[in-house]
Formats: sequence, structure tokens, C-alpha cells
Amino acid sequence: MGLFDSVFKRNSELEWMYDLELLQDKSKKAYLKQIALNIVTEMVARTISQSEFRVMKGNKKERDQLYYLLNVQTNKNQNAVDFWQKFIYKLIIDNEVLVVKNDDGYFFVADDFYHEEELGLFPHKFTNVVVNDFEFKRIFSMDDVIYLRYNNEKLDAFSLGLFEDYGEIFGRMIDLQLMNNQVRGVLKIDTTQIKAENKQKLVQEYIDMLFQSFKNNSIAIAPLTKGLDYEEHSSKGSAQGNQEFKEIEELKRTILTDVARIIGVPPSLVFGEVADLEKSIESYLKFCINPLLRKIESELNAKFFHVEEYLDEEKHIRVVGIDKRDPLKMSESIDKLVASGTFTRNQVRVMTGEEPIDDPELDKFIITKNLQSADAFKGGETNG
Repeated sequence: MGLFDSVFKRNSELEWMYDLELLQDKSKKAYLKQIALNIVTEMVARTISQSEFRVMKGNKKERDQLYYLLNVQTNKNQNAVDFWQKFIYKLIIDNEVLVVKNDDGYFFVADDFYHEEELGLFPHKFTNVVVNDFEFKRIFSMDDVIYLRYNNEKLDAFSLGLFEDYGEIFGRMIDLQLMNNQVRGVLKIDTTQIKAENKQKLVQEYIDMLFQSFKNNSIAIAPLTKGLDYEEHSSKGSAQGNQEFKEIEELKRTILTDVARIIGVPPSLVFGEVADLEKSIESYLKFCINPLLRKIESELNAKFFHVEEYLDEEKHIRVVGIDKRDPLKMSESIDKLVASGTFTRNQVRVMTGEEPIDDPELDKFIITKNLQSADAFKGGETNG
């Protein structure tokens, strides 16, 4: 017999309380954690999904099957943009991501899997891999998959610890706000008259009508009849309610700011602030996006190319993100680099993310500006 069974046996009137959530843990309202994570993670995922995953041989881009899979359609159910968004989302939220290849050669982000790590120096194994409710029966080796860890311990600690506190605070604020703005009323009933005329059912219908009217309408009128008197007891003080809403907004902003900083996103970008926008974007790309792109690039190179292909044939994946240099904005700098003889025109093309052109003239160093010392102009005079 359970703890509550003996109580209910002695007092059957308490049975209706059994289904009430009296022991609800308010910290479970930390769905605020998920909101903040989703906002920041989706921003990072959208940014990286705009990248181009180039298959390179030396400085030349190859448009082969691998290029198509990485940039156009990764599998029959996802285009490349959706694939990379899900990839980054899983990487940040789950702190790891697994991509497997099916028999048709398509790539899929795993929704769930079991990682066997206790294999000493042998390649790790992945079992129970699930994609869209389909479970692979095979065992995947580390050599055959794309696997990344985010390795953001601060985000893990923040998610598991402080968010519970934030969630409980937020939950209590919501409860208090609902209580302060709750519509409370007292319906005085002449029970003698009601019992005498057997109108209990009509009274209940009247109460239900009042409840629905107050719940669904911004302006509600309560008709009163003989024997019924409704009196309003709702909380007053809209100023206090507005202040509490401000506190909730401040808490949401605090959590969002903390999450953004941990992931490496300037909070000003998340909130859409335009002050120092260029500096914020530069910081965002340098400390958040580029490290993730380098991590992805390294894993793709390791899994798609053998040592000989990478070293001898110079095959590699180059990820070009949204920070690709705009030649028009760099025209003055490009002119100085070429005119000074520091770089060839093909070298400058590679630096700006473009392919070199098969023209020997573009591989020559040229000098179009007078950068010689004054001593170089001496001579040429004749004595006498």
C-alpha cells in the first residue's frame, strides 16, 4: 500500500486531488533554455549553410559527384542547405554529430546512435544508428563516417546547471504574473431559492457561461438574475504587472546573452543591434564561424581523401564561407599588391577565393609603380 493510499482510504474526499500536479518541479519550465539555444544555434546553422564546399585539386575547383552532394542535394529528402543546417544544429545542441552514408551513396545526419569508444587504439564503432525513425542494422566504423564533437564544456555546464536555476526563476515569474492578472470573482447564490426551485443545473450553466465569456472575450458582460450576485475581486495595479513583464524580458535577454557569448556569437547580432555592426560581424566570423568551418573542413579532408591524394595530387576540400572577400571592395589593395610586384595576378585571384586562370601572363610578377630607390636614377651623365 502506497503512502497516499492509506490517506485516501480514510478520507475519500481527497481522491480527486490524486491527479493534481502538486509536486510539480518548477525547474522543468526551463524550456527557456531551449528557446535561447535554438535562437543562437539556428543563427550559426543558417550562416554555415550558406558556405560553398569546394572539391579542389591544387587551386582548381572540380565539379564532381562529391561537389554535388555537398552543395546541391545531399540525399533524396534534403537539399544541401537543409542538411548543413541540421548538421550544425545537432553539433551544437547535442555536442556531437554523426553523418553516415547509405548504399546509394547519399549522406544522412543521424538522429540517434550509440558510440562505442572503449576500443583502445582501434577505430570507434557506431551502432543503433537512427535516421528519420529508420534504424540501420549495420555497424559503422569511424573510418566510414563523418563524426565531430563540439567540445564546448562551458555550454554543457551552463545547460546542465545554471539553466535549471534560470528556468525555476522564470517559472515562478510566470506563475506570479498569472496570479496577479487572474480574473477572480465571487458569485453569491441564494441557495434557499435555488434548492426550492430545483435550479442547480441552470446555475451551473450560468457559471460556465460566465467562465467562457471572461476567458474568450476582451470585453465581457455578466447578466445578473434574481438570486445571483457577481462581484469582481481581480488583482489591481497594472503598473506592477508591467514591471513584472519587464523582469521576465530582462531574464530572457540575460539567458540569451549568456548562450550567445558561450557559443561565440556577439549578443548585439542576436538582438539585431546596428551599433558597431561591422566589428560584431568580424568577431562573429573570427571566433564562431571560422573555427567551425575549419573543424568541418579537416574532418571532410580526412574522410574523403587518402594520404596520397591529399599530398601528391593536392586534393582537398576548401570551405568558402560568407566571409569570402569581395574583389570590388579590395580593388585598391589588389592594385597595390600587383603593381608593387609582391603578388602575381593569379595569386591574388586565389587569395580572393577565385580560381587561377591558365594564362602564363597572369603568373608573371609585374611592376607598374616606381618603387625604386633614389640611387637607382643616378648615372647617365657624361663628363665634359
